[in-house]
Amino acid sequence: VPLIVSQSKESGSVGVFWFNPTETFVDVEHDTDNGSRTTKTHWMSESGIIDLFLLPGPNPRALYEQYARLTGRVSLPPMFSLGYHQCRWNYRDEEDVYQVHSKFEELDYPYDVLWLDIEHTDGKRYFTWDKHQFPNPIPMQKKLSDQGRKMVTIVDPHIKRDDNYYIHKEATSKDLYIKDKNGKKDYDGWCWPGSSSYLDFTSEKVRNWWADQFAYSRYVGSTSSLYTWNDMNEPSVFNGPEVSMQKDLTNLDGVEHREWHNLYGMLFQRATAEGLIKRNPEENIRPFVLTRSFFAGSQRYGAIWTGDNESSWSHLQIAAPMLLSLNIAALSFVGADVGGFFGNPDAELMTRWMQAGAYQPFFRGHAHHDAKRREPWMFGDEWMIRMRRAAMARYALLPYWYSVFREASVTGMPVMRTMWMQYPELEELYHLDDQYLIGADLLVKPVTGAGVSEVEVSFPAQDIWYDVDTMSKLDIDSTSSVTKLKVNSDIDKIPVYQRGGSIIARKLRLRRSTQTMMKDPYTLYVALDTSQKASGLLYMDDEGTFDHEREGYFAEATFSVDMNISIRNKVNGSASWIKSHSSNDRMIERIIIMGVHNEPKELSMESSKVDFSFVEEAKVIVIRKPSISALKNWEIIIE
Repeated sequence: VPLIVSQSKESGSVGVFWFNPTETFVDVEHDTDNGSRTTKTHWMSESGIIDLFLLPGPNPRALYEQYARLTGRVSLPPMFSLGYHQCRWNYRDEEDVYQVHSKFEELDYPYDVLWLDIEHTDGKRYFTWDKHQFPNPIPMQKKLSDQGRKMVTIVDPHIKRDDNYYIHKEATSKDLYIKDKNGKKDYDGWCWPGSSSYLDFTSEKVRNWWADQFAYSRYVGSTSSLYTWNDMNEPSVFNGPEVSMQKDLTNLDGVEHREWHNLYGMLFQRATAEGLIKRNPEENIRPFVLTRSFFAGSQRYGAIWTGDNESSWSHLQIAAPMLLSLNIAALSFVGADVGGFFGNPDAELMTRWMQAGAYQPFFRGHAHHDAKRREPWMFGDEWMIRMRRAAMARYALLPYWYSVFREASVTGMPVMRTMWMQYPELEELYHLDDQYLIGADLLVKPVTGAGVSEVEVSFPAQDIWYDVDTMSKLDIDSTSSVTKLKVNSDIDKIPVYQRGGSIIARKLRLRRSTQTMMKDPYTLYVALDTSQKASGLLYMDDEGTFDHEREGYFAEATFSVDMNISIRNKVNGSASWIKSHSSNDRMIERIIIMGVHNEPKELSMESSKVDFSFVEEAKVIVIRKPSISALKNWEIIIE
């Protein structure tokens, strides 16, 4: 993405977007002049026109609002896609799929999606199934769907040149392929199926045709619980220059490949997402599409992963900086493959990666076919329990993840934030790329080294911070701008902290998937600030359709706490959608308040006492079963 963002204490946040999809080099030069550090960039694009957008900021929130107006906002993903995804190249057959699924069930290990790579097809012919290994794809998907899971199959842009293959035959007859440099013959390149042609996704006609292929009558063996993975969409050509197409190939309008190369992957993902929407014309179901290739604007069409990584500590270490770079480009729904694609992680590396992955927006485990099996139980019960605990932490926080994605879809602010995005005035935080924030309220420091039992975390001292596991307040030096603390990070611990002044909703009941969690009650975690106040927002909708956009069917609960006055909820949203829920829906079963200075004399609501307990040593109040809903306005008076 040809975007550069500058952050400084003096000039604030500014950005430059160079709207050019051709091959581009950016030369970055750092200078120190009169003791001040400056950065210069030199942009060189092979072709295209000068189309430059200046983003004046002056702060991160304003800058990302401006960029979102240019390139679009994050599409709110369906809730299931924020859960854990299990993938491998390849699960061999239906029996393998059933065994893996059953083991997750047996171990109460939460997961939402099981993936099939290229070997599930009939000879790398996309939209088909290997009739020997996957003879009954619809019952297979139904079995998983009945137990709250989805499936994903891979669909790539290269099409096997086989006259008996219906996709190729129709694409040829309709003249939908990219042409040679003379614009006469269909291009013939080499990829997974062997000799392949490539559809011209720069053409609206081709994108519409491609979207039609996802109809259930066309993609035989697909169901509404099957979603899509777009790989190799740079596009990759094994026998091409730089493993792509020659630059002088032409699209159907006669424009050379060099002019639109970096758009191809995004347009492919767009067409796929549109296909997943069109296949359910009356049901208005949100799509899920993962892509490897992207451009400015890809945030509108689905998720992105960082490609084929390696099972090594160095690749775990670089994952967070890569994902933060993508978020700086407003690409929020991103992740790095847990465990690394190539190689064989040991139990410690796999556990640390599962812990880190639980706090990245897209959470998928994946492995190469030459790698040993590495499903969580393959490392023994002790390690499986640690990995399951990380996955459980992810699922408990899904209400918060979903609310932060909603914020991104409205404001353009990234989901996974560099420290400077939230604290632009603190120069000491500008360089940090090994810790980050999820939204404004959770600070995460992944452990990325072997045998590590202690790490250093930099905390903005203007806020109080609480350890999410112990609920204890950290010893922050409020006289400094940033406090650096050595914190425990043994193998059972990933350092995560909640900001004082925030309220985060969790769901604590162990479930096997997001679908089975939907009606579970919330627990509110209140982290008080120095004024004994806190606030937070919980976004709620049906978690799967476009009704939140098309009909305005959603609700936002705004929680606020002032220990001198009350605990309150104010609900905004669709009155008809809220009324459609029963009085005991979206219940709050527990409120935990951290950092309480003094035990209240009494809590009451509508003249009735509210039971609570106060732990003096921990400075924590727990209110159990307050019999309140996140969909209703209410107030608990504090005396």
